[in-house]
Amino acid sequence: MPPPIPLEGKPVIITGASSGIGAATAISCARAGMPVTLFARRADRLDAVAERIRTQGGTALCIAGDVADPEAPAELIAKTEEHFAPLYSVIANAGYGMECATSTMPIDQIRALFEVNFFGSLMLVQPAIERFRAHGAGHALMVSSCLSKLSMPYYACYCATKSAQDMYCRSMRLELESEGIRVSSVHPIGTKTEFFQTADENSEKGLRVSSTRNGRFMQPPERVADAIVRCLRKPKGEVWTSLPTRLALAAGIAMPGVADRLLARALRRRMGG
Repeated sequence: MPPPIPLEGKPVIITGASSGIGAATAISCARAGMPVTLFARRADRLDAVAERIRTQGGTALCIAGDVADPEAPAELIAKTEEHFAPLYSVIANAGYGMECATSTMPIDQIRALFEVNFFGSLMLVQPAIERFRAHGAGHALMVSSCLSKLSMPYYACYCATKSAQDMYCRSMRLELESEGIRVSSVHPIGTKTEFFQTADENSEKGLRVSSTRNGRFMQPPERVADAIVRCLRKPKGEVWTSLPTRLALAAGIAMPGVADRLLARALRRRMGG
């Protein structure tokens, strides 16, 4: 078994770093000794995360912007390497979701969700991989979801963006393995973040299917962050934080008819009959 990869002094870019999984991962990476570039739209939130990192002895650079901006990745990479050292890792975490009937979801909303969740990730990862090739090493991660493996009612678009991330990570992982470049997908379950609040705001009638009320299936973002740092130290293809969920989803893929019946029953209960 190869020894753990030392992370000290190896720069990482994290998108969606102003809160939730992104902020927690930035703090965990900084604790591991990585200089961190934080990227998100809310500059004040980025500054607050950076201050936490610095008070704990870490190093952080804040850049405000939108992952859907095609000019942003080049600036992010250039400024990271200018301030720190050759880029070692990117963690494409920015994303959002909404509830919407699949058959009537407006095409512009579908495009917007893909622009942020999928294309926003890919626009960062592709140029980062070119830098990894130039440096001879690197690790790209996309924060996907457990729902990349099985779609949920009213969340088809969100699930599709996460599945696209998952499929691209798998292909890139296999294609780049011989070059020493690592690619991983991260598959959180429900996480105690702003995701559901944002989804509620974006959903026309508010949340009906998903809910944060059942805490048994929710995890803190720090659990995901620590799993990501472990993956950076000991790379693997997929990062999961719940073995029961992973096994249940595997069973659902193997038995789609059973999964459909269970999902339909849960949907009827949630929707009031």
